[in-house]
Amino acid sequence: EVQVVESGGGSVQPGGSLRLSCTASGIPIEYPGMNWYRQAPGDACELVSSISSDGQTYYVDSVKGRFTISQGHAKNTAFLQMNSLKPDDTAVYYCAAAGRSARATMLRCRDPAFGYWGQGTQVTVSS
Repeated sequence: EVQVVESGGGSVQPGGSLRLSCTASGIPIEYPGMNWYRQAPGDACELVSSISSDGQTYYVDSVKGRFTISQGHAKNTAFLQMNSLKPDDTAVYYCAAAGRSARATMLRCRDPAFGYWGQGTQVTVSS
């Protein structure tokens, strides 16, 4: 059974930091690429960051210089370090494993065409 589990969300003030974690198990790929998406109420689902199986990274422009994606020693784990958080970063963040990155926004996250998804973790940035 495939399981993708995110953790690390929470509520922070603007300028604060959070570190999201994602662990994927049961995926029939030894070194899956990992993607982080987010969706705020009323907004489309957008790709925030991705890391390929060979370590290449991608960031959406709005988070460049503030967010850092990395993989754990075990390639089925991924982290998203989020610094200098802004209210616009408020959203549910989803991890998707072993899927191609959706560079165009989607109506909803968790489309199985783009890998195995977790349930999401809420990030709220507010003063």
